Parts: sequence; structure tokens; C-alpha cells
Amino acid sequence: MLSGKALILSTKEYACENPRASWAHTVSTFLILIASLTGTLIVPTFVGRLACSIFAGLIVIRSFIIYHDYQHHTILHNSKAARIMMTVFGWYILAPASIWRRSHDYHHQHNSKLFSADIGSYPIVTKDKFQSMDRKQRFGYLAIRHPLTMLFGHFSMFIWGMCGRSFLSNPRKHLDSLFALLLYAAASVLIWRFFGFEGWLLTVLIPYFVGHAMGAYLFYAQHNFPGVVFKDRCGWTYEGAAMESSSYMRMSPFMQWCTGNIGFHHIHHLNCRIPFYKLPTAMQGIRELQNAKITSLKPRDIIACLRLKVWDPEKQEMIGYKEIFSPLPVTVL
Repeated sequence: MLSGKALILSTKEYACENPRASWAHTVSTFLILIASLTGTLIVPTFVGRLACSIFAGLIVIRSFIIYHDYQHHTILHNSKAARIMMTVFGWYILAPASIWRRSHDYHHQHNSKLFSADIGSYPIVTKDKFQSMDRKQRFGYLAIRHPLTMLFGHFSMFIWGMCGRSFLSNPRKHLDSLFALLLYAAASVLIWRFFGFEGWLLTVLIPYFVGHAMGAYLFYAQHNFPGVVFKDRCGWTYEGAAMESSSYMRMSPFMQWCTGNIGFHHIHHLNCRIPFYKLPTAMQGIRELQNAKITSLKPRDIIACLRLKVWDPEKQEMIGYKEIFSPLPVTVL
């Protein structure tokens, strides 16, 4: 059985881009996104326009995964045309390159580490740490991990987190965050002006809302699921964080396509240079990658992931809010 460095090296043969495939996936996805958004304005029935709007939200996710792979230098890295396309898409998706690259690269290097800074990830504290917090600190911690925060990720994580907060923290470094917000505001005003509230709702709000909410949950569940493992500085390893702290999310073929294979997240964390379209092939070709920790988009699995709040070092597992303050069992002598 492969493990450690040998397991990482076994993925090397899949970490090579096929430029034609990369361009085919990229161009076709962006064209489908444009067509879907156009459909929200020109399809004759409201039901049809609404369907286009929701579908556009799902394509936003796939487009984001392509953008995400580009930022990892996994696909189209040396293409000037791709750089222009991805820069514009980063503004559109409200995740401009300066903040996304910095936060996400940090996440890959520190995934599942206890006591690391909460950059590019959902915060994790131990049971004892949570119990020592005051009411305000507990509220802030739980609010970030709350399902409503993910549901309204368009506002909480992208408009504010990726753009507003990043620009305010360092205006010079994150000027593109301000530009993304101004572009978003200008587009919203123009669409409302020429197509009314319904046009703005279907072309702007719903696609963003669906794509960002789904993306926020996917990112959460990829590292917050029953069976996840968190380590301190001494016990952490890169391959361990990939296989023990990153999930394989089973999905239908349709949702797997819409999410750009990001459900194979344990493989992506093992080697982020594997293009998204080769992740299923890597899993089929390397037996050890098939021993992943699994979750899904089924309601019971979503609920199981969302109930997890803090890490219990004694139990070596994530626990829910009710368990945080549960009394210790009495030992009878």
C-alpha cells in the first residue's frame, strides 16, 4: 500500500495538462454560462427564464473550479488569453485574483492544522478553547460556521469577505477587490435600468446566490465532515491532511459535471496540479485514493456535516453544540 511521499509521487503521471482539453472545457463552460444568463432575459416564459437563472448558478460553480485550477497554475498558465479571461472572471465572480490566490494557497499548506490562522478556511477550535471563550467570541465563531452564513454566502463570503474586507485590510494590495465591487454595482444598476427588477433578479441575484451558496457549502463539507481529523503542529503531514481531512463527495454525474469534479477533493489536496478533468481518472488508477472518507449531497449527510462545531481532542472527532457542554460521565468506584 502506498503512503507518504510515495503516494504523492504516484499522482505525478496525472499532474499534466492537456491544453486542448483545458481550452475545450474552459470555452464551452463560459459559453454555456453566457447562454444561460442570456436566457434569463430572452426566454419567453417566466418558468423558462427561472430555469436558465438556476442553471446559470450551477454553471457559476463549474466556471469557478476552472478559475480555481488556473490560479493553481494547473491549466492554461502560460496563456495570455487565459490570463485576460480569468482576470475578468475573477472580477465577475467577486473573488479577484489577489485575495483568492493568497488565501487559497495558504489553505492548501495548512489544511486541518489546529491553531493555524483562519485564512482561506472555516475556523476550527478545540472544545476547551470554545468553552473558555466569552459570549461574543462564541457568537462570532458559530456565526461563521452557521448554515445561514453559507446560504447567504453571496453577501457574507464574497461581497464582504472576498471583496469588502480584503480591500479595507489592504487597499493598495487588493485594489482589484474594489474594482470587482464597482463592476458588480454598475452591472446591477444597468440591468435593473433596462430590464427591471425581474431582469436583475434572474440575471444577477439568483445565479450569484445559487453559485455562491453551493460553493460555500462545498468548501465547508470538504473539510468538515464526520470522520475528519485535525492535527497539531507535530502530528500534521501533507498527505495525511489530504487523505484524512479532505473528503470525497459522491454526486450524480450531472452535479459532478456542474461542480467540476471538486468532489474528488482528497485527490486535489494530495496534488493540486492534477487538472480537474483528470481527477476521476487518478482515483480509478490509484487504489489507495479509493479509500477516501466519503460524504454526499444527500440531506442526511448535509445535516451531519452542518451539526459539527468544534474539535474534541479526547474523542478525536468533531462534535456538535449539544456535546460541547455535556456533563462528563460519572465513574462508579
